[in-house]
Amino acid sequence: MIRKPVWVIAPFDGTVTALFPTKHAIGLTSRDGIELLIHVGINTVELNGEHFETFVTQGDTVRRGQKLIGFDLEKIAQAGYPTQTMVIVTNTPAFESVSVQENPELH
Repeated sequence: MIRKPVWVIAPFDGTVTALFPTKHAIGLTSRDGIELLIHVGINTVELNGEHFETFVTQGDTVRRGQKLIGFDLEKIAQAGYPTQTMVIVTNTPAFESVSVQENPELH
């Protein structure tokens, strides 16, 4: 269990299409076809899941606002890894434009 978790929360209703065994990254597909990769930290695959906890499995259906991954930001930084989290739309050519909006309901 993570002592001071930071949560990766589902940004939309959809399906978990990829969940790395090292728990540092997750792929989601929305009901309307957005393919999203959320990658916690840089080179954190090298932690082999340490400081990470998952709450879903590949193939699960998820709801917007649902907890997907928890991680200990401080421990990851103390281990020497950058903690930037990337949110990447992997199928951007399928859309005319892509924009990000903050959801105040999740604060």
